Amino acid sequence: MKTFSAKPLEVERKWYIVDAQGQTLGRLAVAVANILRGKHKPQYTPNVDTGDFVIVINAAQIQVSGKKETDKLYRSHSGYPGGFKEISFKVLMEKDPRRAIEKAVKGMLPHNTLGAQQFTKLKVYADAKHPHEAQKPEKYEIKGDK
Repeated sequence: MKTFSAKPLEVERKWYIVDAQGQTLGRLAVAVANILRGKHKPQYTPNVDTGDFVIVINAAQIQVSGKKETDKLYRSHSGYPGGFKEISFKVLMEKDPRRAIEKAVKGMLPHNTLGAQQFTKLKVYADAKHPHEAQKPEKYEIKGDK
């Protein structure tokens, strides 16, 4: 018996739609990252992009537990002196609610070119409207939360 290894050209991709309303940020990010990587498929191969496309709607209604809304900080540095920036979760949600989900999911993907390729299949929208009706996305229900 030989081990199956998926070929990049043989992978069939589906489109899934995930509603973030009332979901916890981390649990949603884990589920979305697993779909993007293809871990929900039997032909999952770690070194091949076997994942599907994911549309996340209602990103503005995402929740976090505990005091993370005020205490969770996103930090970045430009590389220049004095280039350190810090933004709280609450301010980030007011500014651009899509970024919180994008940052959480990106951190759960591989940090290499494969992860960058998988991240391009993520589409996040702050409200329920999205321009991907032509792809006929299937609703994906995240278990355990809500």
